[in-house]
Amino acid sequence: MQITPVSDTRLIILGSALAFAGFLLGSITGVQYQQYGVQAGQFDVCYDYTLNGNTVKVKCDEKMQEMFLFLVLSLGLIGGGVVVLVKGVQGKWDQNVKNDEMVGPKK
Repeated sequence: MQITPVSDTRLIILGSALAFAGFLLGSITGVQYQQYGVQAGQFDVCYDYTLNGNTVKVKCDEKMQEMFLFLVLSLGLIGGGVVVLVKGVQGKWDQNVKNDEMVGPKK
């Protein structure tokens, strides 16, 4: 089984998509965990506020661990996207194909 290489343009698109997904994940989860970061910094006790107005006591340490887990996941996606993006930019472009390797109609 022969593995065909991915073209540089596809690597650039994939890297951009991965970096965008990392920024999107970081912004969505960052907003959700922002209240726990403030509560943990100011108080020793964290509360989760439900939609019906009730407050539920939660452990600040667990919420901070979840926040750091999503931060690491987000940074991993962004870093992976940047690596793939740089790999695509450094490669030879699709226009540099040799005549004998071209597929499709010949001119």
